[in-house]
Amino acid sequence: MMSGAGNGQLSVPPGFRFHPTDEELLYYYLRKKVSYEAIDLDVIREVDLNKLEPWDLKEICRIGSGPQNEWYFFSHKDKKYPTGTRTNRATAAGFWKATGRDKAIYLSNSKRIGMRKTLVFYTGR
Repeated sequence: MMSGAGNGQLSVPPGFRFHPTDEELLYYYLRKKVSYEAIDLDVIREVDLNKLEPWDLKEICRIGSGPQNEWYFFSHKDKKYPTGTRTNRATAAGFWKATGRDKAIYLSNSKRIGMRKTLVFYTGR
């Protein structure tokens, strides 16, 4: 991973912009991450969504110093109950709720490689 610039942001070369497609995120970054392969420019942080609030992600997952409207991170799925299938999406200040339909992500050869889920954060319980 590249060294931070002191305040949580990752230092990258001047002019660097990170705008990967869903296919690139899954087939390059996530595939390499789960296979323990080196990533050429390792700019995606690993975070615990249950211990962080969404407003903290902006600084922790910042890439470079330019304006940023999207934040990328890896996070493990936490189960609500040890033997169950329900996902725990609660934090100290609120919870993440799935919204809308999941979107299938395909390789350019039409093979489905994953799904994209949209989450919205609600404060309180």
